[in-house]
Amino acid sequence: MDGNANDPFREARRARGVFECEFQGQTLPMILRHGDLRAACKDWETFSSDAPFRVPIPSEEDVRSVRQLPVEVDPPEHTEYRAIVEPFFLRAKNDPEMIARVEGLIDELLKDATGRESVEVVRELALPLQSRALTYLLNVPESEAETWISWGTHVFRDGEDGTKKGAILDDYLNQAFDRAQDGDGTDFFSALVKAEYRGRRLTREEMLGFANLTFAGGRDTIINSVAYVIAYLARNPDAFGFLREDPKRIVHAAEEFFRVLSPLTNTARVCPVDTDVRGVSVAADERVALCFASANRDETVFDASDEVRLNRQPNPHIAFGFGPHLCLGAPHARLIVRTLLQKIIAKPYGLALLDAVENVEDESGYQRTVAYTSLNVAFS
Repeated sequence: MDGNANDPFREARRARGVFECEFQGQTLPMILRHGDLRAACKDWETFSSDAPFRVPIPSEEDVRSVRQLPVEVDPPEHTEYRAIVEPFFLRAKNDPEMIARVEGLIDELLKDATGRESVEVVRELALPLQSRALTYLLNVPESEAETWISWGTHVFRDGEDGTKKGAILDDYLNQAFDRAQDGDGTDFFSALVKAEYRGRRLTREEMLGFANLTFAGGRDTIINSVAYVIAYLARNPDAFGFLREDPKRIVHAAEEFFRVLSPLTNTARVCPVDTDVRGVSVAADERVALCFASANRDETVFDASDEVRLNRQPNPHIAFGFGPHLCLGAPHARLIVRTLLQKIIAKPYGLALLDAVENVEDESGYQRTVAYTSLNVAFS
């Protein structure tokens, strides 16, 4: 898989700027153009996130029991909720100790990979990388990662068996908050137990809402990003030389990978009143999809938008969203992908792609490849 032939929205984006797609028996208009999408992300009064379980696509009433915070509320509540947890997520950007631990982890995983004939990247490298790095971010014992790894690539519906696992996550989180109630820890769960919102302590439901999003929101997206980067390098050996020639290019390369892959294809908003979306009528309390994967291929914004250009500048992609709901986990994702690139080019690694099974989103009216279900490579 490369940057080409992975834009099923091109014709609709050029013609109308909107694409009507069926999700769960309901036809949703998808906003496709970069400018339109940025405007919708900022206009929370017209396109509201105050819609428990209905912001993800497909909706998640059947796999979780709590409103995810802060993503499923609008300003000003969103701003106040976000401020409670943002310091933890910014550790990936401003905590030298945490950054050093991620660097050490990636060194360890790459060393292990080079000592084996082949590595299945998705479950043997990307999943443990995401899980163990998350323990650093949340300041919990690294041993907790073993439990998280056992959940598979998606915390609600693992791609291996499709089982719905929302209750497993609820039980785990409730036990974590019960333990935090009795201690004086500095971890994520303890911080939520101590946190206040508008002069009161958080309810257990609010705590669960924050934690649920933390474990669901950045799991498969980071795993898919790691797998995509490794597959790209295996298929494009010239990229090694290009990045080794000037390691400062890594920052731009990471952003380009996020743009081209767009790990989160789309998310939803709910229109509080009857709304016209580029000629498509949306009834009050119905949903609209914001298609990040299309906006990041908008040829009016990105020259040669299907090409992977590792030195693309400027690169105003919106893979992490835009406006007040800009992804809390963006610094964490950037840390992992940039560090992975740094470590791979720092030593004379080579990569051979042995076999791959692409993970294809297949909705009514479009198909889009989203990284890999499995990816076997040999490090040399």
